Amino acid sequence: MDEDGNALGILSSSEALHIASARGLDLVEISPTSKPPVCKIVDYGKFNYERQKKEKLAKKHQHVMHIKEIRFNPNTDTHDIDFKTKHLRQFLMEGHKVKAYVMFKGRMITHPEIGRKLMEDIVEKLNDIGKLESPPRMEGKQLFAYFLPDKNKIQTIKENMAKEKKSPDTKSTEEKQNTISEDNKTIKEKEDA
Repeated sequence: MDEDGNALGILSSSEALHIASARGLDLVEISPTSKPPVCKIVDYGKFNYERQKKEKLAKKHQHVMHIKEIRFNPNTDTHDIDFKTKHLRQFLMEGHKVKAYVMFKGRMITHPEIGRKLMEDIVEKLNDIGKLESPPRMEGKQLFAYFLPDKNKIQTIKENMAKEKKSPDTKSTEEKQNTISEDNKTIKEKEDA
């Protein structure tokens, strides 16, 4: 670029270096893979600062997805399954990727159908909030499945929860007072009898 900001065209590297040093600036290679390579005559310190600033801003706005793991056994009790599934749902609501796995210990591996039934139940319970990344598969003594949060389903669930919180009680305060006074009447009637 010349002093007015117009493109100089194709120059040899020695000519470009000469122009850059005459202006007190640096010759910076912008796109080394293109044919011919693209260079710019700029102040390298300022250029580097601007680039780092853009990278930091891009990093700030990106969402990092962590993998949360929950382990089950083939003989896990139903209450424990519900409790652990509740945690899986919470992790999916927060936007995390989840790994649910059934760990076979000792001779439990001889009955993998029990673990598969358990995994099918887990998949069914999480189907309304997440999506299965791939079908459950066996690797060694573990049967595992990865779940990704389904943003559309989660959004509708959050909207429904917000509506439930905002909706006022079905009974007005007068109706509640009437109900209380009627209850008091029935108590007095029982005491009189």
